[in-house]
Amino acid sequence: LGNVCSGNDAAGLARKQRAAAAGAIEAAVAAMQAHPQVAGVQQQGCAALVNVCSGADGAGRARKQRAADTGAIEAVVAALQAHPQVAGVQQQGCAALVNVC
Repeated sequence: LGNVCSGNDAAGLARKQRAAAAGAIEAAVAAMQAHPQVAGVQQQGCAALVNVCSGADGAGRARKQRAADTGAIEAVVAALQAHPQVAGVQQQGCAALVNVC
């Protein structure tokens, strides 16, 4: 999802919205919650949230709110706390918080 949903052109925004409509936000958060000790899942889950939740238009703000309502903020904070020595988790986690918050 991180790569599929990248881009801020019209096609990229459409992919973000399509992913969100398909349940990508909820799926990423669920994967992070199901595998809290697997750094790769945490890093990729955060990366997916970074890309799916980007955007400053109305749809982007709705995706951010959907992520927050789904527990993304708590999942990202848990990932940051569980993997303090994994730079990729720290980088993607902070980026996810920037986008969602």
